[in-house]
Order: sequence, then C-alpha cells, then structure tokens
Amino acid sequence: QVHLVESGGGSVQAGGSLRLSCDYSGWIYSGYCMAWFRQGPGNEREGVASIDSDGRARYVDSVKGRFTITLDRAKGTLLLQMNILKPEDSGMYFCAVDDYPVCDRALRTGGVDFVHWGRGTRVTVSS
Repeated sequence: QVHLVESGGGSVQAGGSLRLSCDYSGWIYSGYCMAWFRQGPGNEREGVASIDSDGRARYVDSVKGRFTITLDRAKGTLLLQMNILKPEDSGMYFCAVDDYPVCDRALRTGGVDFVHWGRGTRVTVSS
C-alpha cells in the first residue's frame, strides 16, 4: 500500500522560504512520477512541480526559478524548496505518486491521472 505524508507547511511573509517534505513508502516500481500539487481557496487543484524516474524535473511557469523539487530515494522523501514566496503561492500542498508516463502531462492536468495522494500541508503567505 502506498503511503504519503506531507509536512513543512506554515505561515510566512512574502519573500520568505519554506521547505515541504513528503515521506513516502510502498511504491515498488522502478518507474515513477512524483509531483507536488496545490489548491488555493476557491481554486482548482494545479500542478506545481514533478520529477520522474529519469530525474527530469518540471515546473509550472509561475514557480520557475523560485521552487526546486528533489527526491531522496534512500530516505523515501520528496522535497519542495520554495523561495521568494508570494501570496498567490498560498494553499494546500499535496504530494502524489504514479506511473512514469503521467509525468509528461501531470502539471497541465491537475493530477487527474494520480491515484496515490497525501493529505496535504497548508502554506500561507502574507503580503
């Protein structure tokens, strides 16, 4: 059974930084796509960043240059370093994992292809 638990959310002022962690277990396949999604109040879920089993990282345009996604397979942890945070980055952040092929469109489709999700961690950025 796949299990994902996010942590690291909190409240920060604009321009600040946070690092989100997603501890995962139970994914037994060599191919994978792991991703971060977020959902702000009244908004649809959107893709933020993804990383696949080839090591390719992808980002939504709004976070390029500010966010970095990394994966520590030895520790079973997916990280999202978020710098220069803006109020529009606020929301509930979720990590998800699924098969490698979904990475190609994961950030454009809001994660509809993902079956395995964590419960989320909240990020609040004040101006």
